[in-house]
Amino acid sequence: MIEEKAVHLARCKRRKQRGITLVELLVVLAILALISAIVVINVLPARDQAAVDKARIDIGVLETALDQYRLDMLNYPTTQQGLDALAAAPADARNATRYRPGGYLRGGAPLDPWGNPYQYRIPGERGGAYDLFSLGADGQPGGEGLNADIGNWAQEQ
Repeated sequence: MIEEKAVHLARCKRRKQRGITLVELLVVLAILALISAIVVINVLPARDQAAVDKARIDIGVLETALDQYRLDMLNYPTTQQGLDALAAAPADARNATRYRPGGYLRGGAPLDPWGNPYQYRIPGERGGAYDLFSLGADGQPGGEGLNADIGNWAQEQ
């Protein structure tokens, strides 16, 4: 009799422990796909804007370093010397004795958020003493949106 009750209880437990159905699994997967789509739609544009903002901040830091270089060396680096002149004294610098020990940038000139070097030209072609810019996400001159050049000239907001 006791054995019959134990067998009966085991059968009842098995009936209660049924697994999830295929329909339930599909509903859960559909909900996860919907949540993932919402997250991707909202996060990707923010990442792109963050890259543009980082490029603008980097350009501001480089401008400050260039201005400090000019104060010490009495002129900006030439186009040939480039932004490398901010990390190490150029061999052909006129006032090499005035170069700040340790340079003007730690670790050299940064790359833009898309992994390309910032562009530097002196004299500037856009109204300033020099042009300092990133070629944008595509690495090509010009472009629109995320591919637009970002520089030290006036930005159109």
